[in-house]
Amino acid sequence: MDDDRIWGVLGDPHRRAALALLRERPRSVGELVDLLGLSQPSTSKHLRALRECGLVHVTTDAQRRIYTIDPAPLVDLDAWLAPYRELWNDRLDALGRHLDANPAPLADARPDPHRAPTKETP
Repeated sequence: MDDDRIWGVLGDPHRRAALALLRERPRSVGELVDLLGLSQPSTSKHLRALRECGLVHVTTDAQRRIYTIDPAPLVDLDAWLAPYRELWNDRLDALGRHLDANPAPLADARPDPHRAPTKETP
């Protein structure tokens, strides 16, 4: 499956919510309907899109369809995101170094004469 198709499927918040639920454990369609708050046909439509991208697998247990997440298609997306995570980590590290080198001055400890006294302030 190509990355553009997976990005498109993941663009839908209901599909992301379904994946988040399936990340916890395999679930039946009925469970997903209840937890997502969607109709059964709508939930099935979203699950079909996830299945066609290979993000979930379905098995049958008697009359129930059980969905399980398959993270394998996310590997390429994770690789694409890696340089952006590195960029943010570098920037956050630089911010941390800046804050360590330039501590904020302490606030003036004198009480403000225009402020109403509180229980802590005599």
